[in-house]
Order: sequence, then C-alpha cells, then structure tokens
Amino acid sequence: MAIEFMTTNQWNDSLWRLIGPVYQEAFPRGAKTETILRSMLDRGIAWLHAVLEDGRASAMAVTGIVVEGTNKVLIIDYMAVRRDMRGRSVGGQFLDKIREWAQQEQGVNTIVIEVEAEDTEANAYRMCFWEKNGFRPTAYVHKYIWVPEPYLAMVLPLNDSDTIPEDGKTLFRYITKFHEKAYRRR
Repeated sequence: MAIEFMTTNQWNDSLWRLIGPVYQEAFPRGAKTETILRSMLDRGIAWLHAVLEDGRASAMAVTGIVVEGTNKVLIIDYMAVRRDMRGRSVGGQFLDKIREWAQQEQGVNTIVIEVEAEDTEANAYRMCFWEKNGFRPTAYVHKYIWVPEPYLAMVLPLNDSDTIPEDGKTLFRYITKFHEKAYRRR
C-alpha cells in the first residue's frame, strides 16, 4: 500500500476531487465553500493537506498561519478523516505530519483549533482526539453571531519558548484574524 502525505498552497482540481468528498462528509453544513477555499489558496493564506493511500484520500485538512509579533500560529481550520478510516490512528499520524511541516517548513510555534463546545457524544469524541494528541482545552466558550453552535479553542504549544497565553479569548483573537482574512474578497 502506497501512502503519501502532501501539502500544497496551490489550488488543484484533481486533488480536490480526491479530498473534497472527505471534507463534505465530515462538514456537511456550515463549512467554507469550494469557492472560498480556492480563494484562500489563490491569495496565499491557506494550505491543503492530504493523506492518500493508493491514490484514495484518507484524510484532509485546511490550515492557515497568523503572525502576531513573535508568535507564528497555525490555525487548523478543518481536519477530517474518511469515516471508514477512523479509529485506525490515521488522524493522529496525519496530525503529526502537519505538526512536523508547521515547525520545520513554516517556523510555527503554536497550533490552535476551535472545536464545537456543545455537550454531544460526537463533540466529546473530537475533544478526546485533540487532547490525546497533546492539545489543551480552554475554559472560554465563544459564540459567533452567524453560527448557532458555541466553540472553544484548544492549543498545542510546539516549544518551551511559546509566548501565547493559553486563555481562550486570546486564542480566538488569532482564529478570528484568520477567519477575517479567509472571508475577505481580496
């Protein structure tokens, strides 16, 4: 079995045909449209990551970087593992590859993700995944005006000299800055 990890900041229709179904399966409503994702890559503010096994997508992610002072933060905007591949360590291994890429090629010192905060079994499963992979949850719950579900930030410092406070309000400042860039037309 041939396994390939890839990262690109260039839109690729062939790649999207492979990873788009994984994205749509995991995020059937409320996710960014293909047009927005394409625009994010065209403007150089995002990357697509994929795990391909024998030419079939097993996992995908969309990330972006926010720089503020000496802090270079990777925002994991979306990450999904194909449903039939879950529970096989694909997600953890994929996250390790993204982390390695972020540190070695981008000089990132922190990774941040926002997760749904509603008390559901699916959200508890997701939180468990992120915590198992070293992320720490914050207590602050953020409520967007345009989406009904609340979110909380989780953080993964990548080195001992990380200077980002681990409070949720500060982390959401980074997340919001990334979202503002993502939805800006140019």
